[in-house]
Amino acid sequence: QVQLVESGGGLVQPGGSLSLSCAASGSIFRFADMGWYRQAPGKQRELVAIVTRGGSTNYADSVKGRFTISRDNAKNTVYLKMNSLKPEDTAVYSCKAIYRGYDYWGRGTQVTVSS
Repeated sequence: QVQLVESGGGLVQPGGSLSLSCAASGSIFRFADMGWYRQAPGKQRELVAIVTRGGSTNYADSVKGRFTISRDNAKNTVYLKMNSLKPEDTAVYSCKAIYRGYDYWGRGTQVTVSS
């Protein structure tokens, strides 16, 4: 069993920055692909960024050049650094671990971009 806990959400002005963290319990973190997803009110959940267990990354077109995903296997933590935030980035951000065909989700953290 894997438990994921996100932190770092909050209210930020347009153009600002925010860093999210997702801490994982258990010993499988270094073997899992890790992703950040978001869901805005009235919209479907979408992939924001993913980092594989090998360190490869992929981003949604809407966040390329603004967001950076990274992981620290020693700390069992995946990060999402968000710069140049826009009102349309407002959503609940959740992390997911993908391991041996199973998905494990955190409960999410709210990010609100507003002046």
